[in-house]
Formats: sequence, structure tokens, C-alpha cells
Amino acid sequence: MSKYVHGYSGRENKRLYDQAGTLTALLHEGTVYPKGSKVLEAGCGVGAQTVILAKNSPQASITSVDISRISLDKAKKLAGRNGIKNVRFETADIFNLSFEDDCFDHIFVCFVLEYLKEPVKALSNLKRVLKKGGSITVIEGDHETSLFWPYSDYAMKTIKCLIEVQKRLGGDSLIGRRLYPLFQEAGFNEIRVIPRPVYADEGRPGMVEGFTKKTYIAMVEGVKKQALDLDLIGEKDWDKGIKELKRSAKPGGIFYYTFFKGIAVK
Repeated sequence: MSKYVHGYSGRENKRLYDQAGTLTALLHEGTVYPKGSKVLEAGCGVGAQTVILAKNSPQASITSVDISRISLDKAKKLAGRNGIKNVRFETADIFNLSFEDDCFDHIFVCFVLEYLKEPVKALSNLKRVLKKGGSITVIEGDHETSLFWPYSDYAMKTIKCLIEVQKRLGGDSLIGRRLYPLFQEAGFNEIRVIPRPVYADEGRPGMVEGFTKKTYIAMVEGVKKQALDLDLIGEKDWDKGIKELKRSAKPGGIFYYTFFKGIAVK
């Protein structure tokens, strides 16, 4: 697994919660598991998506795992604050799962593959613990789908810094476009990949606040130190780029981004 490019700060936790809350309808539409289903959430992080999964499928039994005990502790606390009763948390490595073969009815993975050096191996490991005929849902983004107005070369440079930092850490922030072939290589069937675009302008103030400002721009801002340390950009240009990227969240500005939701069957 590559390093988590965004870190584990309180600021990053809040960004994840803001992102999940803003994009609930967009990303979780159609993801409802029936009563009695055994569901594995692989890479639950701080539980931002876990709470949504559990509320949408209250009669399913969900096991949420993550390699970071610190993140799991935060996920447990979040679940407790939300009165979640149908989730069990475990520390686990997606590349070394201890579960028996064919033991889950469904698997859910959100914003995980982009941080892995071997995403096909991860999918293959998950396939092992999935029952025959069971489904896997994977949601990922693609930072090169970012479009904004007013346009700025400096703002685009900061986005490219984020892409490059993640690449150097062994991840792929453009992985959303690769979901179909990744599923194919891992041997899944009945593959469907659905683009889920986000569009924000001043007529959608909730999306401007929740996505443009608190999710996307906050994500880019979070890699400033890494970008400067790697000499990808000068500090003056970085600050100018962030300032100009923020114009997309002001009156007259727009921001567009595409997530990809892939569903396949074992």
C-alpha cells in the first residue's frame, strides 16, 4: 500500500466528513443491501462512508475494516455518535485478509484503490472472500476530470501537483477511468461503470460549500508541503494558484468533477 497522501490530521478528517455528507445522494444512490446480508466495507477510514452505508441498509450486517487503528478508533466513535448498531469494526490489511473464502454477500470500497500500488491484487483478494454471485461496488475519482471557471494555469498547476504527489507515493488519483479494466483483470463479471459528475455554481450553494470549498480545494491545499518539498512548484506560484482556484467558488465561478462508480459480480 502507498502512503495516504492527505495524512491523518483533524483537518483531513473533517474534509472526509464534509465530502461524505455532500456527496451522499450522488455516490450512494442505488447502494442498498437486503436484510440479513453480510457486507464487507474494505478501507473504511474514519467511518465517513460507513455511517451512510449502515443507515441505508439498517438490516444488513456490515464488517468495516481498515489498516489504520487510529482511523478505526475515529470510525467507531462516529458510529457511536450516530447510533449505528449494525457495524463491526476490525483492523485488517486488504492484501492479507483473514476472512474465510466466500463469506460475504457484498463488498463496498470507496476511495481506496487510488492509494494502492497493486489495485488488481487488492480486487483479487476481495474477490476471494466474496460469495459466488455476490456484488462488489467500487467508487473512485479522477483528478484530471477537474474543470473550473475562471480558468487559471496557476490553479491547474496546483491540481497537477496533487496528482504528481500521489503518483510518487505509489497511488493513482486518475484511477476512476480504469475501473472497468481493473475489474476485468481481477476476473469479475457483469461489470458496469457509471460516471457520477459533480457540478457546482452559485445556484447550488450547498455543493459550492460542501464540495468545491470543503472537499476539493481543501484536498489540494493539503499537499502544499509535499509539493514544495518535492520542488514541484515554487511557494509564490502555489499561493497564486490556490487563490485563483478559489475563484471557482465565488459568484460567477463553476466547478465540475467526475467520480466513477463500478459494480461487478463474482
